[in-house]
Amino acid sequence: MKIKKIEVENFRLLKNFSMDLEESLSLVIGKNNVGKTSILSVLDKFLNEKSKFSYDDLNIDFKNDLENLITSEDAIEEFSPKGIKLKLFIEYNEQDNLSNVSRILMDLDPNNNKIILGFEYILTYTKFLELRADYKAFDKKEKQKVQEEKKTKVREVNEFLKQELGKYFNTQKLSFEYDITTQKVNESNYINLDADKISIKDIISFKHIPARRDVTNKDKDNTLSGQTSTLYKKNEDSEEKAVATEEFIDQLSETDIKLSDIYSGLFEGVVKNVSLFGGIKLNETSIEIISTLQHRNLLEGNTTVVYTHDTNKLPEQYNGLGYMNLISMIFEIEILRQEFKRKKDEKPADINLLIIEEPEAHTHPQMQYVFIKNIKKLLAEGVKRDDGITRPLQYIITTHSSHIVADSDFDDIKYLKAENKNNVVAKNLSDLRRQYDADPKQYQFLKQYLTISRAEVFFADKAVLIEGDTERILIPTFMRKVDLEEEARLKANGKTDTILPLLSQNISIIEVGAYSQIFEKFIEFLGIKSLILTDIDSKGDIGNKDKQGKVIIEACEVKLGIETSNSALLYFLSDISWNDLKVLPIEKRVKKIGSSIICLCYQQEENNYHARSFEDAFIHINRVFINDNKDNFHGLQNRKLFDDEANNAYVLADSCVKKKTHFALDILFHSKEDFSNWNIPAYIKKGLLWLKQD
Repeated sequence: MKIKKIEVENFRLLKNFSMDLEESLSLVIGKNNVGKTSILSVLDKFLNEKSKFSYDDLNIDFKNDLENLITSEDAIEEFSPKGIKLKLFIEYNEQDNLSNVSRILMDLDPNNNKIILGFEYILTYTKFLELRADYKAFDKKEKQKVQEEKKTKVREVNEFLKQELGKYFNTQKLSFEYDITTQKVNESNYINLDADKISIKDIISFKHIPARRDVTNKDKDNTLSGQTSTLYKKNEDSEEKAVATEEFIDQLSETDIKLSDIYSGLFEGVVKNVSLFGGIKLNETSIEIISTLQHRNLLEGNTTVVYTHDTNKLPEQYNGLGYMNLISMIFEIEILRQEFKRKKDEKPADINLLIIEEPEAHTHPQMQYVFIKNIKKLLAEGVKRDDGITRPLQYIITTHSSHIVADSDFDDIKYLKAENKNNVVAKNLSDLRRQYDADPKQYQFLKQYLTISRAEVFFADKAVLIEGDTERILIPTFMRKVDLEEEARLKANGKTDTILPLLSQNISIIEVGAYSQIFEKFIEFLGIKSLILTDIDSKGDIGNKDKQGKVIIEACEVKLGIETSNSALLYFLSDISWNDLKVLPIEKRVKKIGSSIICLCYQQEENNYHARSFEDAFIHINRVFINDNKDNFHGLQNRKLFDDEANNAYVLADSCVKKKTHFALDILFHSKEDFSNWNIPAYIKKGLLWLKQD
């Protein structure tokens, strides 16, 4: 039995949210504030009922709609109950024991193996009318107090709801009918679990390890040692630990006898003093101080986790936070697994769901790789007891770690993305495969590239797609220079920048070579603003012919070109002629792709010269800078060519740049601290300024 899908309505950012779950691991990723923790919270509030819902749990759009309904002067027509809702889509198979779910099955058709559990925190129409009347009375009193100068400000409807929400909203648990013909939930046909006194604790058990763990390395912190006593308590009723537990208790009993003899001597004076003060009656009562070591409590404060360094045993807090976090998680997982197993006279729940939040906390990249590689192995056996009872374990891991993503199965990943300020959607990365059906090799390339290289793009707000090492080395510096120049320009005009500097924005730089077009569907999937920096790559007739005497169309200066060989330009700007391509303004190079937007930037005429590549674009506008430093540029050869003014930037780039990466590093090495001794080619600067805008 498995949860196949979770649907949430009106809970924080999860306005109309749906997320599929995998058979075992579902890896939930996304930027900050996209609802990863909200998934955990809504499950915890409904399934474990340890904390109540509050006004701030309501989705912002729902809050606004509710407040408008309450304050409206118009009559409000009757409506269906509304509020926070959670649906769990459960599937079972022939091997599953259905005894726990028999009372909530809505359809006995053998072809319908779906169970839809609904959890709701709702406002009925009747309660709404009561709420509305109470608010009007509240508002009248508030305004009266202001008029009488008892108060300076009227409390608004939101403040009323913060205090009184629980009076009008009620929680209920339901089992809905699933129509296999329409493949939709029929919410009009349901079983009310509360009314029928049906408990779900034997159907679903939900536990979690939150991101805010108690691990520190302060001198007096003994988090791990405390977890050992907790783990003992969970293991105590376990049959597989019965022998060890019995031996432990036997040893304590023997120790009690020995300690009691010692105590009689240690506390003899105290006992006599008690008798002197009338605490005991002669020949009627007596007191003794004996040893009663309790095996359940003994470990608390008396079990110390140490780690061995050479021959020394050092306290746990001397270990690094990363190791402590990892060890603590393993302890916590083992504690929760014992809870999932339950006591020997209880059976585990049919569905056992575990959420681990941000396991990467305090850990370095290598440790993150190790974690994700081994977590599946650790949890693979699920909930398994010595009495033969087994249950599968589904688990969700939320993460911001590109290292964990890079070493994960692509098909396990759920990508959370904010569609707007008040709603989040979840996408399966496995769905990308269908978008590449026309060319599966492209999908395979993308999958391999992202899992071994640039997984950080999943957590980015924007992206720069570049061709090679030169741009990878220089783009961060170009961003810094643009930030400095914009700050200076605005300051000179008495203004301040209202947009975050480029280096303060969450921008991922992805090296894609000549394959930026393959990333089109992926950019659409992510829904992020993207800049593609590429070369115009002009081709033309420069007088060469093949053996058959046919003219060869080959790389040449832009002024001699008749077409481009650049695959990105041929793909994204296929309808633009060569002559138009050379002068196409930036606004014509911006493309809308689904919820994403991209801009292609390539060399255009600057200072009466049209460059073909980054190198000749940079050389043309920075010839003085290069001439001043050329003898120390390790990436140059044929340096004397720079002395001849007749040699244009195309000739110099083609004949003098020995290695592009060395040339890029030369630029950085010979830069002033504020990068003021050279300029950024215009096509790159315009592109970065476009990307900077929200």
